[in-house]
Amino acid sequence: MELTQLEYFLTVSRLQHMTKASKALSITQPALSHAISKLESELGVPLFERNGRNVKLNRYGSMFARWVEQALQDIQNGMQEIEESSNPDTGIISVSYLNILGVDLVPALVRAYQLAHPKVRFELHQGNLGDIDEHLEKGHSDLMITSRESTMDHHNWLVMRTMPLYIVVSSHHRLAKRPSLSLMDLSGEPFVGLKHNCGLRATIQSRFQHTGFILSSTYDAEDLATVAGFIKEGLGVSVLPKTAGLMLEGLSWIPITDEGWFWEIGLKWREDRYLSPAARRFIEYVEHHYQVSGK
Repeated sequence: MELTQLEYFLTVSRLQHMTKASKALSITQPALSHAISKLESELGVPLFERNGRNVKLNRYGSMFARWVEQALQDIQNGMQEIEESSNPDTGIISVSYLNILGVDLVPALVRAYQLAHPKVRFELHQGNLGDIDEHLEKGHSDLMITSRESTMDHHNWLVMRTMPLYIVVSSHHRLAKRPSLSLMDLSGEPFVGLKHNCGLRATIQSRFQHTGFILSSTYDAEDLATVAGFIKEGLGVSVLPKTAGLMLEGLSWIPITDEGWFWEIGLKWREDRYLSPAARRFIEYVEHHYQVSGK
């Protein structure tokens, strides 16, 4: 059963005349008759009462017409929804992002973009690194805002922000007043680390590998906010980006003298997957307003 057969069927049922229907459909009358006969053969019942070239729906035809009309309307609605969702001016942009980025970066980005494109809508999904990676890989989101270390060969990567990392200690810690520190200065200190699902963990591990210095974690937290809370209570030290949501009272943020201690945040997407015009325009916006200007 083909879509054109259903469209032919509804036209014939509306005009109740084969010749008029064939002219309306711009096909020959024999071709139309063949299509209707083929449809009736597939269904196993006649759909019309025939009187020459005049035709009229029988009870099977009336029954079938109701469902065909609904099905074709559903298809039309689906086509319209896809067009609206992918249209760069009215579409939906699906983005997943790390929890900590929901404090300032993502809300500011969404607001700025919607000021420029007010009819565009966002579908936002936040979570830990494992959550949002799965969301992107399964195609539930078009784009992902995360840390660079989570990228793979089939991913495109666009830098949005490079954030310096700081050694963070309690304001009562013996090192709290130091103007700067090397990681070697933390030797023997209890270190509050991060579990695998936190986006910053891979960055910190990579930097430690380059220094050749290993710290033993006393506790691995689920997220950065928990790390900051433990440090505030004097339960250890850590390395964190100076970002909203982590700037708690009772913390001392100390610049790191070792080179390369920064956290790179960016936009990631699958290069082997279709991106709607709405998503592509958003990528262009981020490239122009964030990568170039460094906001």
